[in-house]
Amino acid sequence: MYQNIGFRLNRVPRIWRAILDQRLAPLGLTQTRWITLYHLAHLGDGQPQCDLARAIGVEAPSLVRTLDQLAEQKLIERRPCEQDRRTKRIFLTAKAAPLLKQIDQVVDTARREILAGLDEDELAKFEELLSRIEKNVQKIQNKEDD
Repeated sequence: MYQNIGFRLNRVPRIWRAILDQRLAPLGLTQTRWITLYHLAHLGDGQPQCDLARAIGVEAPSLVRTLDQLAEQKLIERRPCEQDRRTKRIFLTAKAAPLLKQIDQVVDTARREILAGLDEDELAKFEELLSRIEKNVQKIQNKEDD
């Protein structure tokens, strides 16, 4: 009965991202670019490049090309870290603000549509269940890393 849960947990985010990709494409944003901007906006300016990569779920070298593209578009800038010159911190530019507002609007609209028909109690329970599953996954990962 529960054999398909893993597949469904994997499938829903892919479909969700595909919807967002389709809706954000007219803004000239690829998935990697809008996800990077979205995470940076929600994590806050000045994130070390490696922390941003970890939050997004990619390897730091993989993020470099996307950051290069965003810097070329003048949406972000890299600044050296005062404590560690090898580290670059990422900052949003003023040019990114209107684009981020559009991204947020698209994401909010899609979220409302995707979660339509679920009431507050159901969403709270769903959030709780996802948190518990995530903790279980982290325990397994930590155990296997040791």
